[in-house]
Amino acid sequence: MFKKILIALVVIIAAILIFAATKPDTFKVERTASIKAAPEKIFPLINNMHNWASWSPYEKLDPAMKKTFSGPDSGVGAVYAWEGNSKAGAGSMEITDAPAPSKVTMKLDFVKPFVGHNIAEFTLTPDGVEGTTVTWSMSGPSPYMMKVMGIFCNVDKLIGKDFETGLANLRALSEK
Repeated sequence: MFKKILIALVVIIAAILIFAATKPDTFKVERTASIKAAPEKIFPLINNMHNWASWSPYEKLDPAMKKTFSGPDSGVGAVYAWEGNSKAGAGSMEITDAPAPSKVTMKLDFVKPFVGHNIAEFTLTPDGVEGTTVTWSMSGPSPYMMKVMGIFCNVDKLIGKDFETGLANLRALSEK
C-alpha cells in the first residue's frame, strides 16, 4: 500500500514538473485605467521617483522601508532603491527611457524575497480633450521555478491587483 502511494505521489510530482516546463518563458502583467487629467499632469507623478510615495501601493507594504535615491530626481538615470520587510522585499528601479509626457520605462531588479529582472512600463495616451489612458505593465523572463509557482497561484491576478490599486491612487491624485 505504501509503495502504491509513493508511486502515485512521484507520478503527480513528475506531471506537475513536466506541465510547468510547457509554460511560456516570459510573462507580462498589464492593467489600464482612464484618468480625467492631461498626460502632462500625470507624467511627473511617475517620472519623478520621489513622487511614488503618494500613489504606489508598494509604499504601504512597509512604513519603515529604507529608501535611497540616486542620479537625477526624474527622467533617464533616476534610481530608486528600497529595502523593507518580508512583504516589501528589496530591490531597485531605474528609469531607462522617458519621452515626456507619453512613456516611462524602467529596469526593475528584485533582490528579496526572490531575484528577478524585469521591465516596467507606463504608457500615457491622450484620450479625449482632458483625459489620459494610462497602462502599467511589467514583463520579464519566467524562470522554471516561477513556472512551477504559476501552476498554484496566478501571478497576473496577484500583481494585477497591485497595479489596479496603484492606477486608482494615481487617478485620485491626478484628478484633484
